[in-house]
Amino acid sequence: MTQEEGMIIFNHVSFKYNSDEPLALNDVSFRIPKGKWTSIVGHNGSGKSTIAKLMIGIEKPFEGQIYLNDVCINDENLNELRRHIGIVFQNPENQFVGSTVEFDVAFALENNGVSYEDMQAIVPNALMDVDMLDRATYEPQSLSGGQKQRVAIAGVLALNTDIIVLDEATSMLDPEGRKELLSLIHRLKEEKDVTIISITHDLSEAVGADHLIVLNKGSLYQTGSPQAIFSQGDALTEIGLDLPFAMRMNKQLLGVTDYISYEGLVDKL
Repeated sequence: MTQEEGMIIFNHVSFKYNSDEPLALNDVSFRIPKGKWTSIVGHNGSGKSTIAKLMIGIEKPFEGQIYLNDVCINDENLNELRRHIGIVFQNPENQFVGSTVEFDVAFALENNGVSYEDMQAIVPNALMDVDMLDRATYEPQSLSGGQKQRVAIAGVLALNTDIIVLDEATSMLDPEGRKELLSLIHRLKEEKDVTIISITHDLSEAVGADHLIVLNKGSLYQTGSPQAIFSQGDALTEIGLDLPFAMRMNKQLLGVTDYISYEGLVDKL
């Protein structure tokens, strides 16, 4: 695959945490297309978190290779990888180190040797991008869950990364907070031309993705468009995934398991 076909490529990657344990990932190959929203979904224990750790260089493959822009990642260029990828975790409080929102966004910039004068421009712009500039002087602990995630995203944007990884980033939010955060990410993808990788067990979140990767028990189950994969609804439930609400209602009310959006279900009813 070329750079145009895949910004990140996993090539026959296997991984185990300890030598006497079974493989957490077994011969997994897939590509992350550049400038798109890719959702990686699977049940608990399917290997999603392991892929996130490998993707940002926390762990190394037991076998196989990981490529970023056609370059195989190794110990020598690991820092280069981390300049391209930023991650937002499930609990953003684990990422906060600053006493205020603006100090927290500035922290990673300072670690990267950015001058104070440049930070004065970068931090407000990043907070403005996520609609949090009016809370720049707030303590992070005083924010709502959705606001904390926005600050974590601002910290990634400040570093000007090409790729944003969301590792179960919406799982602790209420429905309204989840909707607002996903809307923000979609907007940033278009405005900033970044590649979004959403790692989630929630298929409802994956409906709006451009590309879908499904894992099952450490192996690649399927990859393709959400429409193509969701059309096989019964197969997804067999591997422990819950179908999006519209598809569940479509099956219960009309006996059909084909892919359908919420708007499509309303029109059909």
